[in-house]
Amino acid sequence: MILLQANQLTKYYGADLILSNIKLEVQTRDRIALVGRNGAGKSTLLKILAGHLSYDSGQIIKPKEVEIGYLAQNTGLESTRTIWDEMLTVFTPLIQLENELRKLEEKMADPLEADNQENYTKVLKEYDLLQNQFKEQGGYQYEADIRSILHGLNFNNFDYATKISSLSGGQKTRLALGKLLLTKPDILILDEPTNHLDIETLTWLEQYLQGYAGAILIVSHDRYFLDKVVTQVYEISRHYISKYTGNYSRYLEQKAEKYEQELKQYEKQQDEVAKLQDFIHRNLARASTTKRAQSRRKKLEKMELMGHPLGDEKSAFFHFDIEKQSGNDVLKAVNVAIGYDHQKVSKNITFSVTRGESIALVGPNGVGKSTLLKTIIKKLPLLAGDIMFGTNVAIGYYDQEQANLTSNKRVLNELWDDYPLKNEKEIRTILGNFLFSGDDVLKSVSTLSGGEKARLALAKLMMQKSNLLILDEPTNHLDLDSKEILENALIDFPGTILLVSHDRYFINRIASRVFELNKDAIIDFLGDYDYYVEKKSEQEELKIMEENEKTATNRIILQEKSDYQIDKENKKLERQKQRRLAEIEQGIEQLEEKISSNEELLCDPAIYLDHEKVLVINTEIAKYKSEVENLMDEWTELSE
Repeated sequence: MILLQANQLTKYYGADLILSNIKLEVQTRDRIALVGRNGAGKSTLLKILAGHLSYDSGQIIKPKEVEIGYLAQNTGLESTRTIWDEMLTVFTPLIQLENELRKLEEKMADPLEADNQENYTKVLKEYDLLQNQFKEQGGYQYEADIRSILHGLNFNNFDYATKISSLSGGQKTRLALGKLLLTKPDILILDEPTNHLDIETLTWLEQYLQGYAGAILIVSHDRYFLDKVVTQVYEISRHYISKYTGNYSRYLEQKAEKYEQELKQYEKQQDEVAKLQDFIHRNLARASTTKRAQSRRKKLEKMELMGHPLGDEKSAFFHFDIEKQSGNDVLKAVNVAIGYDHQKVSKNITFSVTRGESIALVGPNGVGKSTLLKTIIKKLPLLAGDIMFGTNVAIGYYDQEQANLTSNKRVLNELWDDYPLKNEKEIRTILGNFLFSGDDVLKSVSTLSGGEKARLALAKLMMQKSNLLILDEPTNHLDLDSKEILENALIDFPGTILLVSHDRYFINRIASRVFELNKDAIIDFLGDYDYYVEKKSEQEELKIMEENEKTATNRIILQEKSDYQIDKENKKLERQKQRRLAEIEQGIEQLEEKISSNEELLCDPAIYLDHEKVLVINTEIAKYKSEVENLMDEWTELSE
C-alpha cells in the first residue's frame, strides 16, 4: 500500500533553489534513507513531507488515515511532567477507556444494578465491547511497552518519577525519540535519530526499527546504522533526487557503477560526434561527397548531446601534519579517578599509549569518556592517580561542543587571529580546502551550521600540527562525505590518536586498539571495532556458559545434598525401626513371661479355689495376650 507520494516538489528559500522536481514514494514497511551533503535539503524535504513546511510547487498525496510521526534533528522533549507521566500521555485514549471500564465494573458490582436485569444486561454488553477494544488497542501491555522503550533508550537506571525539566539536552532528545516510537505512526520520519545515542542504545534502536510495523524514512550519517536498517536510498544532489535499491553500502556501489556507465556513454557519444564533425569538415565542400556530409550534419543536429557526468560534488580536502615527533611513550595513566566537583564518575583507570597508535574510547553515556579526555588535557582536575606525558608531546584537542570557536568572529579571523604571520591568501586557501569559499569566509561563526562549525574546528586543529590528537566526537554534524575525508586524513596521520566516537564504521577504520571505560576500570582490546565486538560477544557467551555451568553445578550440589539428606534420613529411619523391633521383641518376651507366671498361679489350689482371684488373673492374661497380639502385628509390619 502506498502511504505517501511526493510528485515534482520544488522549494525555494528566497531566490535560492533548494529542491527541484522531487519525486519520492513511501509504501508499507519501506525502510528509506535520505542522503546528501550538508545543506543539500534533506531536513527541508523531511519537514515538507511531515507537513511542517510549505513547498512552492508539486503535490503530496497521502490517505487521510495515514499517520506521520516526525522527529526533528536535536529535538529535546520539553515538559513539566515526570518521565513516566509524559510517556503515559501517548496512551491518553487508552487510559480513558480503562477508566470507563472501571466505572462499568463498579456498576456491575452495585446490587441495585444487578436487580434490574435489563440495565444489567446492557452494562454487560457495553463492558464486553469496551474490553475488546481495550485489548485490541494494547490496553494490557502499554505500560510494558513504555518500560521496554525506556530501557532500550538507556533509562533503565532512572527513577521514572524524575522531572523531565531536570534532564540534560541529550536525555531530553532520547525521550523525544522514545515518545515518538510509542505512538507507532504509519510513517516514522527521523532526522538524525542516532545523535546522543551510545553504541549499546544504537544497537537496540537498529533492532527495534528492523521489526517496526510501519514505514521508516531516515536521515542519518551513521553508516553502520543505515546498512543495518534501510533497504532503499534516495540521494539529494544539486537540488535533484535519485533512487537506489539496497542499503547504504549497496548505494555507494550502484552510484559508482552509474557514474562509470554514464561516463562511458558520454565518451562514446563524444567519439561519435568528433567523427561526424571530422567527416563533415572534410567532405562538405567536395561535390562528390557533399550529400553524405549534409546527411551527417542533419544527424548531428538531431542528436541529443549528453553533458559530462557530474560525479560527486566538491569535497573538503585536508591532511594532518606534525611539527615534531614525540617520544615512543606518549601518554600514561595510573589509578586515575575522574569526575566533577569531587564526585567520582569513574576510577581505577590505568592505561598507556605509545607513538603511532590510534585508540578509540568507548562506553555507555554518562560513564565519563569526555570527562576523561578533558582531564587528560587539564580542562578538569584530576581526582586521583597520575597522568604522565612523554617527551615532545604536543596535544591537539577537538571539542564536540566546539567551545574553542569564538562566536562573534568571522570565519576568516577565527583562523587568521591564531596565525597572524600568514597572509590572507594562505588562510583563504586553507578555508577553501574545508569548503569555505568566497563570501563564506566573511560569515560570523555564530551563524554557521553544525557541519560548518565542525569543518572550521578541524581546520584549526589541522593548523596546530600536534603529534597527539585527542578527539571528542569528531564526526558529529559531518555529512557522510566529510566523514570519509576525515577518516582518510586520520589514517594517514603520522602521530598518535585518542578519540571518542559513537560512529562504529569510523572507529573500525581508525582504531587499532579499543579502550572500554566503565565505572570501575578501563579494559583494553588489542584490535579494531569488529575485533572488540567479537571479543565482547565471546565474553558474553563465556559468561552465559559459566552461569549455565554454575547453575548445573548448583543443581548437582543440590542433588547431591538432596541424595545425602535422603540417605541420611533413610538410615535414621532404619535405625529407629531396628530400635523399635528390639523394643517390641523385648516387650513380647516380658508379656509372655507375665502370661506364663499367671498361668502357673492358676494351678495353685489356694488360687484356683478363689473365684475372685481367678477372675482377676484371667483378665490380666487376656489383656497381656491382646498386647502381645498388637505388638506382633506391628513387628510384622516393620519387618516387611
